[in-house]
Amino acid sequence: MHIRILGSAAGGGFPQWNCNCRNCHGLRQGTLRATPRSQSSIALSDDGANWILCNASPDIRAQIEAFPALQPARAVRDTAIRALILLDSQIDHCTGLLGLREGCPHEVWCTEMVHQDLTTGFPLFAMLEHWNGGLHWKPIVLERSFAVDACPALRFTPIPLRSAAPPYSPHRHDPHPGDNLGLLVEDSRTGGTLFYAPGLGRVDAPLPDWMRRADCLLVDGTLWRDDEMIHAGCGSKLGSEMGHLPQSGAGGMLEVLDGLDGRKVLIHINNTNPILDEDSPERAQLVARGIEVARDGMDIDL
Repeated sequence: MHIRILGSAAGGGFPQWNCNCRNCHGLRQGTLRATPRSQSSIALSDDGANWILCNASPDIRAQIEAFPALQPARAVRDTAIRALILLDSQIDHCTGLLGLREGCPHEVWCTEMVHQDLTTGFPLFAMLEHWNGGLHWKPIVLERSFAVDACPALRFTPIPLRSAAPPYSPHRHDPHPGDNLGLLVEDSRTGGTLFYAPGLGRVDAPLPDWMRRADCLLVDGTLWRDDEMIHAGCGSKLGSEMGHLPQSGAGGMLEVLDGLDGRKVLIHINNTNPILDEDSPERAQLVARGIEVARDGMDIDL
């Protein structure tokens, strides 16, 4: 299984266009040892030729330009993107579909809850019908494994997560199973297994059992502390209110990962998170625990 990190930041990217927090200011001024990041998405393949996108970032055009495997190479109009899987309906995970409109129709796998959001509050499915038939919906049923024809060696098991639906969702304040997914991806040829969850608010049973099956855990690294947005002067909400489990504190992501084996990588990192500063004590804590920080262009093979 080939895994390409197309984007590793949370919504807004890093630096965020309207943010002057310590991290964003330091990166722009060259006083912070850190790397710019685009909004999170990954690509998966079982052969290196045909690829499945997991989420479609608003930064998808630049991400394709940075990854030749997705660029046209076989015809005048062409792409190696064969299907898309949406883990939720958040703007930073689905707006990239608008940027892919010239390549419609696209095969899009998502749950009924995500499909509802993208036909009501943010009606991408209806909007894109005007481009060569738009999006072909492939329903995801929770905890029922499925395969995508383009990458037959990969098996996907969708796992419901405790997180939050976007502000335009009719169930923003009434969470439904299927609003947010994790994916267990298994390669039948190599035996390699990935657990991918860029938006994860709580780790309740039986989720740890799913996570223990993975050779690589690629999980929510949005915030270091629950009150980070407030502390940084960049917002008024706690991470837990936004559906993200912080790394630090009792029951935080670091504690969860300490109890698991396999390669551990944080993704969907907010611009305020001190782990972006490669010289920070928080980053040193990750290094000491053997936890990596995803970066754009990172490749993982399982």
